[in-house]
Amino acid sequence: MHNVNMDNKLSREYVKLHVSVLLAGLTGILGKLITLNALFLVWYRLFFSFIIFYGILFFLKKLPRENISDILKISGLGMLLGLHFLFFFASIKFANVAVGVVCYSLEGFFTAILEPLILKKSVSKSNILCSLIAVAGISLIFHIDTHFRFGIILGVISAVLIALYTLLNKAFVDNKSVRVMLYYELFGAVVLVSLIMCGRGLLNGVNFVIPSCPDFCYLFVLAFFCTLGLYILQIQVLRTLSAFTVSLYGNFEPVYGILLAVIFLGEGSQLTISFYIGMSLILFSVFLQSFVQSRKCDTKNFPDEQLNIISMKEKYF
Repeated sequence: MHNVNMDNKLSREYVKLHVSVLLAGLTGILGKLITLNALFLVWYRLFFSFIIFYGILFFLKKLPRENISDILKISGLGMLLGLHFLFFFASIKFANVAVGVVCYSLEGFFTAILEPLILKKSVSKSNILCSLIAVAGISLIFHIDTHFRFGIILGVISAVLIALYTLLNKAFVDNKSVRVMLYYELFGAVVLVSLIMCGRGLLNGVNFVIPSCPDFCYLFVLAFFCTLGLYILQIQVLRTLSAFTVSLYGNFEPVYGILLAVIFLGEGSQLTISFYIGMSLILFSVFLQSFVQSRKCDTKNFPDEQLNIISMKEKYF
């Protein structure tokens, strides 16, 4: 009976994990459907997410209280995340969803390059090899599908920023609860994007844009489900499943994103053979990297990030 209950629990956690990956894939679709430009889109997404999360924590009487030094540090990481959002959605706006999510897959390459510099670790030859395959894929798309070039450049920058954000999170803030991290990172991201909006308005005389009713609905889904919901679902599954399992399933995000774009946005007609070959190389590198990492994992010797997550299980909220 105990084994049956455990199997049922694991099944529920895997369902949650798949839903979280689908929500991640849906992010690009919503970014394309929303008619606002990338700057206003990101500002509304972050603002709505912060207000909703603030309301939840206020109702639960769990608003975080940190010292000024930690607030500035975590908010700074949030600013980096806000920049990533700006470049990611700009990539989708200037190219399409498929280009945006494929470029996002290059996070692994930039992580392999930056990790030895930031975390002072030795260079992983297998990670470099997998990353070079991904670079070959993106280069193929870049040199043949010339109408996607600007969108690809923006997408590659977004991948650099998310890799840097992830590594700095691990390097600087490894003893804070997810509640604290999410709250102050959202705050920092909102502040930065608000400053950029004000600066752009002063320089170019751009008026504040109120979203239409359809855009407002899409923004609410993006903020509530694809930001807060996605984050909370992944927190929940990490209580049962290993960090590696979660990251492995996360590799399906570009696949789901492209499939959703083809089904709902009809992007299949925009994609050439060169794109599919390049995409295949990138996805191959992602799964090869996952396979190599799985061979290294030993259940008796958890990686550092798994130990950190396990130790934080009771600190999420």
